[in-house]
Amino acid sequence: MNIPAIVLAAGASTRLGQPKQMLQYGGETLLARAIRLAKEGGGAPVLAILGAHSDITYLEAQNAGAVPIINEVWQRGIASSIHAGLGMMNMVGANAPGVLLLTCDQPRLTAEHLAKMLGAFLSQDEPAIVASGYGGTIGTPVVFPRCVFPQLRALQGDTGARAILKNPPCAVREMPFRDGEIDIDTPADLENLT
Repeated sequence: MNIPAIVLAAGASTRLGQPKQMLQYGGETLLARAIRLAKEGGGAPVLAILGAHSDITYLEAQNAGAVPIINEVWQRGIASSIHAGLGMMNMVGANAPGVLLLTCDQPRLTAEHLAKMLGAFLSQDEPAIVASGYGGTIGTPVVFPRCVFPQLRALQGDTGARAILKNPPCAVREMPFRDGEIDIDTPADLENLT
């Protein structure tokens, strides 16, 4: 059974000063890398939610094998990108039991981690959230069962999936993600990446 993956990549990267999605890491852009990992981890189809810089990220997402979706209201915050992804799921993954949400700025992410998450999600008897655990918290990547979609659709502004994880409507299963707290938001983050 396929679980669609939604790569949230619509932000303007204002703190970084350049499109984060197009940064090179390990010989590929962060956007292409996230799409590749989602596919290799078992996400299908992979939807890339784009907004700022979509003039350059659209082709990158398409060439990486994702379905590029432009969020015309990306300035409203990450919730609008989650809504855009769920809207497209009605067409490409209407019968899917859940959805994998991930970002493109976690350089320590592996396809193995995503495969473990999706495997754990699909092997459950009862619908539960499977979230990544790192740095004393839980967050993305995260797999939400369909029963949580109403809460995802109710998110507003810059409130993302972590708000649901703080007050979950169902059980949460944590999957350890080593160095998951490492992300790229500033030029210093990029320089410190080894």
